[in-house]
Amino acid sequence: MAQGPLWETLRESNGKIRSQDRPNAATAVIAVILAARYMAKRKANKGAQGRINWWKLLALAAAVLLVGFFGFMQAVRSGFFGKLPSEEELSSITHEQATLVLASNGPVIGKVFAEDRTNVRYEDLPRHLIDALVATEDARFFSHQGVDGRSYVRVFFRTLLGRDSRGGGGSTISQQIIKNLYGRHRHGLLTVPVNKMKEALVAQRLERVLTKNDVLVLYFNSVPFGENVYGIEAAAQRWFSTTTRRLKVEEAAVLVGMLKANTSYNPRRNPERSRGRRDQVLELMADRGYLTPPTKDSLRALPLRIRYSGLDALDAYGYFTARVAAEARALLKEVKGPDGKAYDLEKDGLRIHTTLDTALQHAALRSAATHLATMQTALDKELKARKARTAWEKERARKGGAAWKRNARAARQVFSWDGRGPDTLSYRDSLWHYHRMLHGAVLMMEPGSGRIRAWVGGNDHRLLPYDLVEARRPIASTIKPVLYAAALEAGMTPCTYLDNVKRTYEEYDGWTPDNFSSDTTGGQVAMWYALARSMNLPTVDLYFKTGTEAVRAMFKRLGLPEKAVDNPAVALGAADISLRGIVRAYSAFARGGGRVEPRMIEKIVDAQGRVLYTAPKPRAEEAMSMEVAAGVTAMLQRAVNEGTGAPLRSRFGITAQLAGKTGTSQDNSDAWFVGYTPGLVIGAWVGAMDPKVHFRSNQGTGGQLALPIVGGVLRDIQRDRKLAQRHLLPFTWTEEFVIDMDCPARRSGVEGFLEDLFGGQDRPVERTDERREGTTSERKEEKKDKSFFERLFGKKKR
Repeated sequence: MAQGPLWETLRESNGKIRSQDRPNAATAVIAVILAARYMAKRKANKGAQGRINWWKLLALAAAVLLVGFFGFMQAVRSGFFGKLPSEEELSSITHEQATLVLASNGPVIGKVFAEDRTNVRYEDLPRHLIDALVATEDARFFSHQGVDGRSYVRVFFRTLLGRDSRGGGGSTISQQIIKNLYGRHRHGLLTVPVNKMKEALVAQRLERVLTKNDVLVLYFNSVPFGENVYGIEAAAQRWFSTTTRRLKVEEAAVLVGMLKANTSYNPRRNPERSRGRRDQVLELMADRGYLTPPTKDSLRALPLRIRYSGLDALDAYGYFTARVAAEARALLKEVKGPDGKAYDLEKDGLRIHTTLDTALQHAALRSAATHLATMQTALDKELKARKARTAWEKERARKGGAAWKRNARAARQVFSWDGRGPDTLSYRDSLWHYHRMLHGAVLMMEPGSGRIRAWVGGNDHRLLPYDLVEARRPIASTIKPVLYAAALEAGMTPCTYLDNVKRTYEEYDGWTPDNFSSDTTGGQVAMWYALARSMNLPTVDLYFKTGTEAVRAMFKRLGLPEKAVDNPAVALGAADISLRGIVRAYSAFARGGGRVEPRMIEKIVDAQGRVLYTAPKPRAEEAMSMEVAAGVTAMLQRAVNEGTGAPLRSRFGITAQLAGKTGTSQDNSDAWFVGYTPGLVIGAWVGAMDPKVHFRSNQGTGGQLALPIVGGVLRDIQRDRKLAQRHLLPFTWTEEFVIDMDCPARRSGVEGFLEDLFGGQDRPVERTDERREGTTSERKEEKKDKSFFERLFGKKKR
């Protein structure tokens, strides 16, 4: 068959320009040029040749275009514009998956990811979701082999020539997968045709190695939905707080509709557009026979309802999940996957099951937010009255800085309790905003198991990520129960009397401690009273009577820093301890002397469900005897019933058995409260980042700043029957011991002298014995509140 002079000329020119056997892009270009030259010659010679044969000319143009097309296709296939993925590579595609952090009661409370993605299986895809996708994106999906020629014709005539945007695009589902997985690259003027040709060729390869069902799964796991969300499962969780399997028809239509333009049709940001697009998807489903007209109409009549649970919703757990992620990385450091490689928390789709209880977490968040918003207003008034900002600016100005001098105004995202968005603030205003801010932290732990049930590390994890549960601050009087535990262990009892006398300790740089302003001095007070009222002078006396080494040993067994023990000021809280550290220490009082380590992670499993880590059973280390724990608990119960913790009863109406202790550091810079039952230890800290920012009134005490947060949490627990049954447990274990506190709170110096002379003040804590007569309650009834003289000269019972 003769090929004609054009073909011969083309072959000769191509051989000169590029000496290759296979066609390439240059071939297509040359073909077009030579065709144009040939047509020009024909036009020039038409007079000599007579009338133009338009059919031959059209056939020639078609042949040229065909040669150019196949030449171009071969150039793309051969890798001239970049290597294409092979069938082997396509058959082994895996996706990065976000690691999910789960609460003890099931909900997702956090994610660790490079891309927010959770893969699904074909069985997880409801039929109406597949129907919506096929109807909207690729009507002949089940009949083509990766490329739909008819769709290109539709695009050409309806979309390009007819300028009808409803005509849709020409890419099949498989082509969209390739675009999502491999992206598009620039190739100058040929960018669009090269990328389209790549996607078509690779889509055909993809459908040679995967079934249609596999292609659907790959698509739904890779498609982007905006907001850094990839895949249908993450999208279902983000916008509807559900799983793919449970998506309703109208919800599936919303998500499929987003695929056209995920920002424009974002149902949270653009609800009207999203609803319109949803209705369009439902219309297409009806046109393809997937929905009946009545069903379509009823679904279109529904309002757009979303249940958004994006990153903002997960901020409530941010401090906790950040800590969990760090701990999980440490636990998995030596664990290898099936391929022998270490697990990547951001990409391998693990599931971390934690100990956190969402009900308790939200109770802590509500209580902290409500109380701190009120107290911030009160502090602002105090700071304004004493012109604190003026003094701060004078001090800050000495440090200078270009930004400080410019003091530029800008829209700034700052945290506020009213939740307002970005505000236009000057540079100095923004610095002062955070400088004068009160921060709060809350931690809840089960003393028996060590399970962390709630962890609030600050006001807002996204804007204020520093975790205050781990921050070390002056512990104040919250440390006193530890010293009293050491004293009981050394042989003292709750009825041991301590000196309430102000004195100067020359050997400690002339240190002269004093009681709080409302406490009287002079004489002696019983140990139980000194702790219940958080008195300073008797506690310092107790420190010296107990001895440094005994106090140090107790600190060590409770996991507290021992460095500060050598200074008697530790008796008043001159030690920097974290909220986590003090809650852990109090857990020993709550569980009867044994201390357990806090635990956040129960188990970790991989994406296939293989268990990678399981938390061991909690092991308690004995920090003190049960008798000592019972004695401290009894005294701290009196602190709640009639001492510094009494507002829990009077203000918050807490009726459960409870022990607790307040703490207020120097100048009201740090406020603490830790309360406990056998089922839960709750600790709270409140303060500003700069200790110079504080109340000067009694509103800055632990009882005013920190205790109300715990009180609000306990009130919520008490109102919830299940939570109350689980956590507000009675101190039944303490009934094994007779805790003698039936002695006067105070006595004079003369009584103390005579008591010491006759050695009658120290009565040891007694263990009950079945052989002893009478029950514990009966023996308590026998005790009388007698003074020393009554006990010394009164009649003895026969």
